[in-house]
Amino acid sequence: MTTATLDQPQAKSTIKIIDADTHLTEPHDMWVKRAPAAIRDRVPQVKMLDGIRSWVIDGDKSIGTGAHPNSAILKQGGKVRDLDRFLALQFEDVHSGSSSLKERLAVMDEAGIYAQIVYPNILGFGGQQAAKVDPELRLATVQIYNDAMAELQDESGQRLFPMALLPWWDMKEAVRETERCIAMGMKGININSDPHMHKDANGDPIPDLGHEHWYPLWEVCEDGNLPINFHIGASETSIDWMGQQGWPSLTRDLASGIMGAMIFFNNGKTVSNLIYSGLLDRYKGLKFVSVESGIGWVPFLMEALDYQLEEIAETKGFEKKPSEYFRSNFYACFWFEKKDVSDMLHKVGIDNCLFETDFPHPTSLYPIDNLEERLSSLTAEDRAKVLSLNAAKLYGIAI
Repeated sequence: MTTATLDQPQAKSTIKIIDADTHLTEPHDMWVKRAPAAIRDRVPQVKMLDGIRSWVIDGDKSIGTGAHPNSAILKQGGKVRDLDRFLALQFEDVHSGSSSLKERLAVMDEAGIYAQIVYPNILGFGGQQAAKVDPELRLATVQIYNDAMAELQDESGQRLFPMALLPWWDMKEAVRETERCIAMGMKGININSDPHMHKDANGDPIPDLGHEHWYPLWEVCEDGNLPINFHIGASETSIDWMGQQGWPSLTRDLASGIMGAMIFFNNGKTVSNLIYSGLLDRYKGLKFVSVESGIGWVPFLMEALDYQLEEIAETKGFEKKPSEYFRSNFYACFWFEKKDVSDMLHKVGIDNCLFETDFPHPTSLYPIDNLEERLSSLTAEDRAKVLSLNAAKLYGIAI
């Protein structure tokens, strides 16, 4: 099937669009077929658990009760926009482009998208699900995932670029895996935004990302010009799919809708802490990407951080204003903003904005409609930057 069966026509662009946030519906045998025999029964796989088809790790620990494919795009065409119907979907129900390379490339060609940045589902957007098992299995699970993603990148003809997961619970292994992924040609890493909520293999608390504990990783990333991506919901504390934002009187779908809007702001917490940590005075070349968070909150938050620093913490000095660090070290992604967002893109910074679709998730742009109109006030040069050139430069993608 191609996108010709969609309910709206696609808006084609002459620009080689780079989609900065998409997801892979992991094939059920992705880990099993690559795992050594000794751990084949323990790596992530789909099987019946307590009578329910589920993604399971270490034989009996659910990391996806129901084995949901995390795709809202139907095999027959169209997109599910009802929460209960979405949650009932199975792998066999959804578009093969959610998981299959050939069909994914066909979707991209139909939509006029040249390349996509790819994030995981099953292990968590920040790899947090792997933390449920022992260190050896954790590491093997992450490495097998990265091996599969490096294969996907090569087999796509350098059009799909998965971000590497890290064994962030072990600094030495995290550095080693980052270097291994660089050697495999991968273009960025995906980090848990709240590692300090976890403990390492010895039971000791893991420091937050601003602590010197992380310096060896930042050095590798800075030296390798490797972007550090934190996706919304990339930790247990930042993800809340169903529930604390909506009032009890709301139905589940409405509460989930409020959560879906509020979760964007959690990335602002990560941005703020990274800036106030002083990290960027030491590692001036680091590049961080706030993924799937929208952009409208950025100007307000930067103005607030500038103001609060002056009014509450004037004894704390940085080389630049907080808002200036955003311009020099951060990117944010936009997609759902359907009205002309040109003014907001300028306020955030034309050079700091990336376009995404979030395919094939429920809030994804499928189809991509109104793309040219929503950027109608931008110059041709600026339009090329936010749709393609910024991402190409950041991730080292040849276009």
